[in-house]
Amino acid sequence: MKRITIKDLSKFLSLSTSTISRALLNDKNINAETQKKVLEAAEKLGYKPNPTALSLKYGQTKNIGLVVPEMITPFSSKVLQGIQNILYPLGYRVIITQSDENPLIERKNLQLLEEFNVDGIIINLCHETYNEELYKEIMDRGIPFVFFDRIPSKTLDVSKVVVDDNIKASLVVEHLINTGRKRIAHIMGPSTIRNAVEREMGYKRILTKHYIFDPELIIKTDGMMFEAGENAAKQLLEKKIEFDSIFAFSDTLAIGAMNYLLEQGIKIPEQVAFASFSGTELATIVHPKLTSVQQPLVKMGETAAKLILEKIKDISAPNQTIIMDTELVYRASTLN
Repeated sequence: MKRITIKDLSKFLSLSTSTISRALLNDKNINAETQKKVLEAAEKLGYKPNPTALSLKYGQTKNIGLVVPEMITPFSSKVLQGIQNILYPLGYRVIITQSDENPLIERKNLQLLEEFNVDGIIINLCHETYNEELYKEIMDRGIPFVFFDRIPSKTLDVSKVVVDDNIKASLVVEHLINTGRKRIAHIMGPSTIRNAVEREMGYKRILTKHYIFDPELIIKTDGMMFEAGENAAKQLLEKKIEFDSIFAFSDTLAIGAMNYLLEQGIKIPEQVAFASFSGTELATIVHPKLTSVQQPLVKMGETAAKLILEKIKDISAPNQTIIMDTELVYRASTLN
């Protein structure tokens, strides 16, 4: 079926294409009766605006790019929900891309979004520095960025939505110490992302304060999903490292480690207590339920969307860093 165009409406109504166009765009100078006729004809003939043509004419596509490391867990989908809460009522669409924790794929995704001429990009990066030059180049070409959760190095002046990873990690470790744990292992996220380093610093600071820090208890991972957590737990057992609790960088790493230890007949929390960071629904669908730092993910997405709208309106607007509050939710994995 042939696509109905403004020219078709013009011919049908015997009006100029400019009049049709202004009526469809709700121009205040168009006669109300004329606009009514145009809208009725558009509905009758099945006219749909061409977004590419509109973007060429008015300089906006009403498309926002979203770049995330993964869409497997509820983390990114909850943030997306918040972004949509703000953008969809304003007529924006969100183009979602996934980097699979690979900076080369992230790079291709960013180049693709630029080709689509998106109005702005909201991103949770997978490597702190790898694509920093590309972020700068795209911003210099007029497409603003907002970063959330994982952010670039301090040399890049951008708007950010984050939590205080260092302080909140400290609170988790203090909680484990208060339950009588002294050999607290840390399953660390990749050191190429800032919040993994910040959480490790919070962990280390509290254990050092209590004179119980042991670097042997830090297990570095090469991934972020369940298998990486399982491998970390296996490493602790194979090296015969004594531990009575685990603080994991994320829910996925914690759950992977929990499942492995349970398979080995280790009781949780009686023998090993568990706590993590993220606070997605995953923490509540495992047994025992997982003590976790719960981040306001929907609100994080809403805040990121508001920031990108500000930058689209005025790209020279000052960049902002919004620090979101979090809640440490105590569950059965740390409570005997």
